Amino acid sequence: MTDFLILAFVFLVAGVISVPIASRFGLGSVLGYLIAGVAISPILSGLNVDVVGVQHFAEFGVVMMLFLVGLELEPKMLWSMRQRLLGLGGLQVGLTTVLVMGAAMLLGLSWNVALATGVLLSLSSTAIVLQTLSEKGLLRSDGGQASFSVLLFQDIAVIPILALLPLLAMPEFAGVAGDVASHGPHSGAEEGGSLSLVEDLQGWQAALVTIAAIAVVIAGGFYLTRPIFRYVAMANLREVFVATALLFVIGIALLMTMVGLSPALGTFLAGVVLANSEYRHELESDIDPFRGLLLGLFFITVGAAINFELLLANLGITLLLTIGLIAIKLFVLLVLAHLFRLKGSAKWLFGLSMAQAGEFGFVLISFTVANHVLPQTVADQLLLVVAMSMVLTPALFIVYSQVIQPRLASKDELPVDEIAEKRPIIIAGHGRFGGVINSMMRSAGYKTTVLDYSSAQLEMLRAYGLRVFFGDATRPDLLHAAGIAEARLFIIAIDQREAATELVRHVRKHHPQVRIVARAVNRHHVYELYAAGAHHIIRDTFDSAVRAGRSAWEELGIPEDKAEEMAQDFIKEDKQVLRELAEHYDPTVPAHENTDYINRARELISKRDQ
Repeated sequence: MTDFLILAFVFLVAGVISVPIASRFGLGSVLGYLIAGVAISPILSGLNVDVVGVQHFAEFGVVMMLFLVGLELEPKMLWSMRQRLLGLGGLQVGLTTVLVMGAAMLLGLSWNVALATGVLLSLSSTAIVLQTLSEKGLLRSDGGQASFSVLLFQDIAVIPILALLPLLAMPEFAGVAGDVASHGPHSGAEEGGSLSLVEDLQGWQAALVTIAAIAVVIAGGFYLTRPIFRYVAMANLREVFVATALLFVIGIALLMTMVGLSPALGTFLAGVVLANSEYRHELESDIDPFRGLLLGLFFITVGAAINFELLLANLGITLLLTIGLIAIKLFVLLVLAHLFRLKGSAKWLFGLSMAQAGEFGFVLISFTVANHVLPQTVADQLLLVVAMSMVLTPALFIVYSQVIQPRLASKDELPVDEIAEKRPIIIAGHGRFGGVINSMMRSAGYKTTVLDYSSAQLEMLRAYGLRVFFGDATRPDLLHAAGIAEARLFIIAIDQREAATELVRHVRKHHPQVRIVARAVNRHHVYELYAAGAHHIIRDTFDSAVRAGRSAWEELGIPEDKAEEMAQDFIKEDKQVLRELAEHYDPTVPAHENTDYINRARELISKRDQ
């Protein structure tokens, strides 16, 4: 018990210290966790901690992440991704394997060792890429969606890869596999092999069992989850609901493992099935904390698992191999981005985010050694390359956000749709927020011009006959082409805080006659938009929260008309409070350190509560 508490304490201290520092300097949480792992590596060695074993446990965070991603995707949206999923993902794995294999053979490796090396290095890190894209709000962009499609294909591809690799076995490597045979859930005869449902079956029988398992997951998601969760909800205990959510995810992961499939793939499918469920948001809120902790632990173990003695002895060759791998994968990804019409910054986001090796590399390397495919010396070097490429990935994201994206934006490299007809209302962003506004405008007979940067989103909207245009609304030339000079109203519905504020400033400066309705992500964003000159500012959830409060009053016995009057009075008072506090708000000073702002806010709160 004491050993466990010490280990937990070390991991938590490392994360709590490193991640805020990394985030403060704009490096992202992933790099913070990796640095934490490097820092505590000597401590873990002194405590004789099995870092690889902890890493395999923490990899369950990837399973939870894909379940949560699935909850955000409706089946129709997943079907619309089929071309990128199969074409883009398949070509990425195939071309990368061929090029890495060729490079390995030039370095003197035999064809079968080179092929195994190419296959395991073709995979990218689902954990790092999805976590970083989500943190930066890029997952729904064109580059983010392309990355997600490839990552999902790679998770599927692990299944045939595990079947292919043993065919490359070489008997002369048999004597060096013993010390790694126990690592990872996919090594040799798996530790849980006795639980396998397909181990002793013929190929067609195993295929039927696998299909049946997927059918059980899908059917269970449609028909069993609702009655089960309704039954659990009767207990009115949050911890029981949390336990049920974890039971659901772990059970699916176990079933997928027993039939030889990726547990991440199974939970992703379950998430897609539940995307329209009334329990979706409850599941998200219950599972997300576990997902975050396990992923953080996984990233720490990646940093801690680096063999620094071997790294220092082979520093030059390891760096060259790592940079060479990133260069090869980046080349393949950029070529595919061109073929699949990813443009501008989306192309570079796709390339730089996916240019590393992935966490499955650790599992596959152990698997190949245990099955006499790779010699131990090659495996040790590849483990360093995989780890180093993952450690360098946050730096690639920094290069994208600090160097490439600003330059592409300034050079206006993104091609935009030609907008022939100028309309009086321009809407920037057509997500859930902007879509409702556009529907309201059109239902009242107004014509709108809608701008959105996601071509995938716009293709779906065009399929329903909606008039939308591809382009980044923050670009002055696109606004001009959309008719901002003649427009009566400009509605900013994007959810990027800084971009929305800059849009308001630009339009107020160059087109002061245009009225601006802007979306605010929170209260402090309201102050920034107010200072920038927006005429009307709407917080994301304010109106829905007011409606909920009004309904609460009605449930307490207040008549409907009186509750509506009270709600309108509250809205008017809140607007006045916001205007007063905006005069005291200073964006250069944190709100909790702004004495003038705090004092005025306390006065207004006290006045409201009287």
